[in-house]
Amino acid sequence: MSAEFELCPGRKIGGSNPCFIIAEIGQNHQGDIEIAKKMIRMAKDCGADCAKFQKSEIEHRFTKHALERPYTSPHAWGPTYGAHKHHLEFSHQQYRELQQYANDIGIFFTASGMDEMAIEFLHEINVPFFKVASADTNNIPYLEKTAKKGRPMVISSGMQSMETMHCVYQTVKKHNPNFTFLQCTSAYPLPIEHVNLSLIPEFQKVFPDIPIGYSGHETGIHVSVAAVALGAKVLERHVTLDKTWKGSDHAASLEPAELAELVRAIRTVEMAMGSPIKQMLPCEASCHSKLGKSVVARKPLQKGEILTLDMLTVKVAEPQGVRPENIFKLVGKKITENLEKDATITDAMIDG
Repeated sequence: MSAEFELCPGRKIGGSNPCFIIAEIGQNHQGDIEIAKKMIRMAKDCGADCAKFQKSEIEHRFTKHALERPYTSPHAWGPTYGAHKHHLEFSHQQYRELQQYANDIGIFFTASGMDEMAIEFLHEINVPFFKVASADTNNIPYLEKTAKKGRPMVISSGMQSMETMHCVYQTVKKHNPNFTFLQCTSAYPLPIEHVNLSLIPEFQKVFPDIPIGYSGHETGIHVSVAAVALGAKVLERHVTLDKTWKGSDHAASLEPAELAELVRAIRTVEMAMGSPIKQMLPCEASCHSKLGKSVVARKPLQKGEILTLDMLTVKVAEPQGVRPENIFKLVGKKITENLEKDATITDAMIDG
């Protein structure tokens, strides 16, 4: 069983705790704070545990030349990449406003810190945990500084190798025991053949002392539900109010009805996981009383006879008696009363 820890106040992950569901708003808010608030409310109404954004201090994240390069994508919000990113970036005060809104309606709020200065700001506003985006998972100086802050960490594994994830584990573990890895493939939308859900149990085997989760960019909800059935303790999915909106992430995002159905499906699967102990359950009693089989006499038996296998058979009987799996234990035992053909054999009729 994976280790557990408190990811948010009063909300543990790992072990037998419910999967923690993150609605990744990211930058699907179109740079409009009112849309962002509607998306937080949507995440709450659909049953997600957390609404998550992406926070950058743009001049710290990108070089001058990267910001100046022309950006001609149909998803562009400006003529250069810098203008595009500035359009989608909320100010510190706007982040505080969004955080307060999330607090007011009762949903956890955090963001991926996309550079070290963004982490400083998120630490300042007291987010419950840091999300490390895949692009920073192999950024060892960033990881060390983030881990030393002492807040729980959710770390995506997109674009990384298992060798790198070992390095990440060792780096973070030295400073912070409370972190989780998410299986992730960084493609938007993600082709199903590259999801690699089998890495969830593999991560659990390689890193048994931390919870493992899944960050999905595929279309639909079925793969994400399967991830939870395979043991994902955290699930992150991009969300949108309209997949046709401008922006490269919308096509890989879930609209409100899909997010609500995903949450319902996950909670159903968690309930269905049940107990690892195999036994007859009370709900099976009715079926067993009608169809459960017992050992009966294959032919008339006389009191005192020593039972042999050819004297016995298995049928649905009334009343019920010795269970079929115990038929061989009757061989060589003495019957203590006369029985007609098809009579039920009970424990009380057996001598020794």
